[in-house]
Amino acid sequence: MRFLLFLLVLFVGFPGFTQQAPHLIPAHDPVMIRQNGTYYMFCTGQGIAIWSSKDMKTWKLEKPVFASAPEWAVKAIPGFKGHIWAPDISLHNGVYYLFYSVSAFGKNTSCIGLATNKTLDPTSPDYQWVDKGKVIQSVPGRDLWNAIDPNLVRDDKDTPWLVFGSFWSGMKLVQLRPDLTAPAQPEHWRTVAARPRDPKLTDSLPGDAAIEAPFIFKKNGYYYLFTSFDYCCRGPQSTYKMMVGRSKSVTGPYVDKAGTGLEQSGGTLVLEGDKNWFGVGHNSVYTFDKTDYLVFHGYDAADRGRSKLRIEKLGWDSDGWPVVKR
Repeated sequence: MRFLLFLLVLFVGFPGFTQQAPHLIPAHDPVMIRQNGTYYMFCTGQGIAIWSSKDMKTWKLEKPVFASAPEWAVKAIPGFKGHIWAPDISLHNGVYYLFYSVSAFGKNTSCIGLATNKTLDPTSPDYQWVDKGKVIQSVPGRDLWNAIDPNLVRDDKDTPWLVFGSFWSGMKLVQLRPDLTAPAQPEHWRTVAARPRDPKLTDSLPGDAAIEAPFIFKKNGYYYLFTSFDYCCRGPQSTYKMMVGRSKSVTGPYVDKAGTGLEQSGGTLVLEGDKNWFGVGHNSVYTFDKTDYLVFHGYDAADRGRSKLRIEKLGWDSDGWPVVKR
């Protein structure tokens, strides 16, 4: 789970980083997209942090998406002050869609919201984030899942699906309305990945089923579901690692390399931490100029375990499973 105090230090107390920061910039839960030769990286932060780059190496910090906390989120989440988690960015029919998470720390008092923009270029006269408000909400005692960590995926028929979740009973998948502002009717909530949870725990506790940060990437006829196992946000004690399964259908079932279903706690390791980088995870995957990239955060051992952006090229083995290129 994300520990609010740590994140406040993470995004406020980074001495030494200026508006133009070389390569390893502070980041948590990064997602990326490219418009007109410029890469835009969105990540957890006050109002949603945005960085821009021409080469994915030198980055400029832009103004956040929200100058102040969305009013609907302040009303929905007790104590919410505008620190927004785990955004997701996509483009469809000329509109940029940005999903984001708001939550009470350590609880599934959570919501996924949506904002849109005609452009990501902050110098354009068309640049304006329009908040569409709440899309999905989880309520303690009602829902054994957590409405954070959203990722939008479209199937071969262009039907939109939202995968999301953190701890509790795992990763959920739901079809959205064409305008993406709410689940399609009738609602059908699917569990696509999960880990064992202590049955003695009350529904209000996140529990020990440490899985979150789902991301679906289509490649060579498969939908690959990436998730993060274990614990983030603990600096050198972080144990985050990236796991994957795949399916021919966006709705699953997703299975790992051994054939175990991800909803049965399966998962094939993609990347884990080492002596240089602790707790690598919360990844996203993109194709730029025919090259696939794994975008994620890790805790830098050389810099007191601070969370930073990591980007690695992603290859595929002879059986079609993702492999980080070294």
